[in-house]
Amino acid sequence: MSDIGIRDTMRPEPDQLLKDIADYIVDFEVSSTEARETARHCLVDTLGCGLLAQEYPACTKLLGPIVPGATLENGARVPGTSYELEPVQAAFNIGAMIRWLDFNDTWLAAEWGHPSDNLGGILAIADYISRQNIVAGKDPLIMGDVLTGMVKAHEIQGVIALENSFNRVGLDHVLLVRVASTAVVTGMLGGDRETIINAVSNAWIDGGALRTYRHAPNTGSRKSWAAGDATSRAVRLSLIAMKGEMGYPSALSAKNWGYFDVLFNGKPFEFTQGFESYVMENVLFKVSFPAEFHAQTAVEAAVTLHPQVKDRIDEIEKIVIKTQEASVRIIDKNGPLNNPADRDHCIQYMVAVPLLTGGLTAADYEDDVAADPRVDELRSKMEVKENKQYSADYLNAEKRSIGNAVQVFFKDGTSTKNIAVEYPIGHRRRREEGIPVLEEKFKRNLALKINGDNYEKIIAVCSDQQELESMPVNEFMDLWVVNK
Repeated sequence: MSDIGIRDTMRPEPDQLLKDIADYIVDFEVSSTEARETARHCLVDTLGCGLLAQEYPACTKLLGPIVPGATLENGARVPGTSYELEPVQAAFNIGAMIRWLDFNDTWLAAEWGHPSDNLGGILAIADYISRQNIVAGKDPLIMGDVLTGMVKAHEIQGVIALENSFNRVGLDHVLLVRVASTAVVTGMLGGDRETIINAVSNAWIDGGALRTYRHAPNTGSRKSWAAGDATSRAVRLSLIAMKGEMGYPSALSAKNWGYFDVLFNGKPFEFTQGFESYVMENVLFKVSFPAEFHAQTAVEAAVTLHPQVKDRIDEIEKIVIKTQEASVRIIDKNGPLNNPADRDHCIQYMVAVPLLTGGLTAADYEDDVAADPRVDELRSKMEVKENKQYSADYLNAEKRSIGNAVQVFFKDGTSTKNIAVEYPIGHRRRREEGIPVLEEKFKRNLALKINGDNYEKIIAVCSDQQELESMPVNEFMDLWVVNK
């Protein structure tokens, strides 16, 4: 019995995934030009989305210190505000505002998510380290360090998501934000392999948030700050690990008490590739519409159909939407939609509005637009069906398409063409077309909060890869300060 007891209490080797993540953070050099350039576009688009979100009081009421007056001199800045906060709360602020309108980038696989959500922790800790270094007479970090961190966070979150579905066991994808941010932030703080393993093991031990806030009947605004919560938790775990707090080597695989047995039906994760820069190179941008990504091409199809149906709304008999299985599972909704968070995750709503108006903006999810009786009338005439080929191509590593088709049928027996769109404008296959539109989106969003010399300086530095990469983080963040 004593031998069994000794074996039971012996500390095991760290789980392979913990070691792989730590080795990737410590050893991998992000040399891909495409990945670094895409990270630059991702950075500016993500921050622009955060500025746009500050037009909505539901978002801004959550920004600032967690309690009044809890600011920190030489802390981390929150873009578009005058706040200077300790990095955990700064990460929450940045993470919440960039995710608020569901307009930042997306990754779709067995699990979906928004890898740029990690920017909350990465940017907050980079600014904090830089300002503390300057006080200590050391060099600040540069924005190239931020881009490197973004590529690595995208990769960790996205590669885990390729074959492993957390939504199917009821868990939200933001747990991957917590894991990826913890790994990257610990590395930025100077953590070695052991420290990164310790930090990431604690991120897994946190378990996962329930997805219920994304689904009827509980859909609500938590889905807009959940990623901010995850990336800020990552900063906390990283800072604790850097103080020497222990880790848990079999956090994933421990019998009965590990992540796999408790939360993943006893199944270990599956992987078909290692960590490099694949995810950033293939990430999906939301270029034109603040819509849940499974519906992006459906919205594009509806915009195309608008001129043909705008004068025949009363003549419509039915509308058929053909989509992927994941879309049917998460955004096919009937019945009342209770708030903006409910509406931007309803494919019928996201098709109805552009059929009526020719476009879809963040404001279209607000109560005044939803009160138009024509929206629900059109929703009631919609049939959402899975297209098996769209489902297969969605998971095909060579395609990663997000196909949708929309066709409108009229009472007189006529119909529109079946408008099918396989790849949204934000897809890698449409980069040449999409990047100029993405840049215009950024300029519009930037102008909402930043003007004068700082506007021109941000546009200039963000348009030049070399200049951005060499710029001290604190100087970059200073350009985004808005004094009330």
